[in-house]
Amino acid sequence: MPVRYANAQWRGDIKGSGTFSAGEGIAGPYNFSSRFEDGVGSNPESLLGAAHAACYSMALSLGLARAGTPAESVDTQAAVTIEKLDAGFTVTKVVLTVRGVVPGLSEEAFVAAAEGAKKGCPISRALNPSVVVELDAKLV
Repeated sequence: MPVRYANAQWRGDIKGSGTFSAGEGIAGPYNFSSRFEDGVGSNPESLLGAAHAACYSMALSLGLARAGTPAESVDTQAAVTIEKLDAGFTVTKVVLTVRGVVPGLSEEAFVAAAEGAKKGCPISRALNPSVVVELDAKLV
């Protein structure tokens, strides 16, 4: 399997600024305000969320196809929570909200497939057990 790379550069103290890049066309600035306040820009938690949502959507689509009920679409949002704990700032929770269009599949079967994908997604497994991953799955 290939090794994937990402890069980041930071300038200044904690209130400085930085840039990141990953893959093709994924790049941008980040800073203290975009990470710990409501400032404009990206942040590591959003990048983690994007990676998790992308990985999870692929895992769920694979599981549905293998079960004979391929999805027309799977849309996933990851809400990543970072908190200041005694040990320092820590990602504590990710809530995956997934909506799927899967013809011929019951809501119960979709939720079961969604739970299975949560367990099988490599990013979910990388976060386990230190980060709580919650799931809200529904057919649309």
